[in-house]
Amino acid sequence: MAFLTVGGCTRVTTELLQRQADQRAAAQPDSVNLTSAVMPRVGFAVTQEISSLDAEQVLPDGERPLPMNGLCPADMASIEDRFCVDKYEASLIEVTSDGTERPWPYYAAVDKLENGHRVRAVSEKGVFPQGYISGKQAAAACKASGKRLCKPTEWKTACKGPEKQQFGYGAKREPGVCNDNGKAPMGMIHFSAIQNGTAYSTPSIMNDPQLNQLAGTLAETGSHDGCTNGYGVYDMVGNIHEWVDDPNGAFQGGYYLDVEQNGDGCGYKTDAHRTWYHDYSTGFRCCADIGQ
Repeated sequence: MAFLTVGGCTRVTTELLQRQADQRAAAQPDSVNLTSAVMPRVGFAVTQEISSLDAEQVLPDGERPLPMNGLCPADMASIEDRFCVDKYEASLIEVTSDGTERPWPYYAAVDKLENGHRVRAVSEKGVFPQGYISGKQAAAACKASGKRLCKPTEWKTACKGPEKQQFGYGAKREPGVCNDNGKAPMGMIHFSAIQNGTAYSTPSIMNDPQLNQLAGTLAETGSHDGCTNGYGVYDMVGNIHEWVDDPNGAFQGGYYLDVEQNGDGCGYKTDAHRTWYHDYSTGFRCCADIGQ
């Protein structure tokens, strides 16, 4: 069996890579400088007196009110116009010391960043979301894109949808609607370490980049069409754990092997790890305030 390695940024995906390449070509042939033009503007001031037509005339394309967006950026959903939440689980863009941007491999720990480099969060459909990230690193990645981690209550509200259903898409779990019954990569790769009791206490094993690259494990964002709700957010149940803004450390929603062990669906919450912890199952999405 052959595995992908961290040595090359393989399927990050083709769509995202092409989009980044097109952006570079349009802005500057050799690099993309990190300026306010490429940073998402979270919220914007539109008075009630401005009609929808006027809004289209004064707002940039990416900031016009869209269905389920309210006054949130295009990559976020409006939760009753109280706050914004990313529609998709976060992937990362690496920002180099000279401001150039490039996709960061979803299977690589952020610890491997070069000195002077950082990452920022993006919400994209059709890409593998970032794992191997700590709560502190996730918060910093959200902040670098003008966002923040979701508060636990915000996350749960967004997950349950306007219908207030325990699994978002419904009141009861329907296996396979979300990515919630995948294969167990630890047993496939590190069976001997599981047998001798060292697997789950060894950081290098828990952060093995092969784990989320095996078929039947992590899924691309938005690839489970039914795993959504009336707010238009995807994959809040299953696929990858999502860090929330809890000083003691917590992630919610479960991942591709478990959406019920620590609560059901939107009520799933793990608080056994500090914010510095990360493994193959830990990911995130961002929230933002409206009207900033």
